[in-house]
Amino acid sequence: MSLGRNIAYLRKQKKITQENLAEMMGVTRQTVSRWESDEVTPELNKLIELSERFACKLDELVKEDLAAMDKIYSEIQIKRVPSFRMARYVVISPNPEDDAQNVIRSWAAKSGLSTFCPDYKMIGWDFPFVSSEQQNRFGMHGYAAAALLPDGFETECEGVEYAVNPEEDYAVITITEPFIRPFERIPNAYRTVLDYLRDNSMKGMHREDALSCFEHEYVKDGVTFMDVYVQVDKV
Repeated sequence: MSLGRNIAYLRKQKKITQENLAEMMGVTRQTVSRWESDEVTPELNKLIELSERFACKLDELVKEDLAAMDKIYSEIQIKRVPSFRMARYVVISPNPEDDAQNVIRSWAAKSGLSTFCPDYKMIGWDFPFVSSEQQNRFGMHGYAAAALLPDGFETECEGVEYAVNPEEDYAVITITEPFIRPFERIPNAYRTVLDYLRDNSMKGMHREDALSCFEHEYVKDGVTFMDVYVQVDKV
């Protein structure tokens, strides 16, 4: 771990020069250079300000190797996602992700989807309409899981809601092993995408007839990946 290397990494990630950072921090460029070469350790108030400016935890800035994040997250791409049909189900519970996914898996078997298409794709997203009492008193959260319905598959099997997501543009980032530290890696992926959109003069879209964001988890060569999709303006 190198504090100086972390400062340099975060500065370059934000595409700012040593002179820019020096001006923001009220120090000289030489001071920033000495921070990054580990000749000098920033004072505590400067460390706190750096963590705030770089939107990272102070503990991460000081103790972790943030450059290793490049191995966790892919580059962001803007992709046109074709329209797709889905069967979805929402769960509000203390463990909604697993509960919702288990319902969809059970439905896929009952409806014949898992036989028609054994490698059918499942996606999911947070369901925000949960009361403060449900969250604070009972520790409950909301999550929606959906099975994408391939061309040629038809069913009227009950127990899910059928919907169509229109063709849209999404910013996509891939997380490697998202569940090693899920409460850090997954939210940070969303923050990274939103920072990318802001830095590139784009913005997220929120339409009632389309998913504003969703996640797709899969395993390849024994490694778990998660693609995070955030809807953006048409490009």
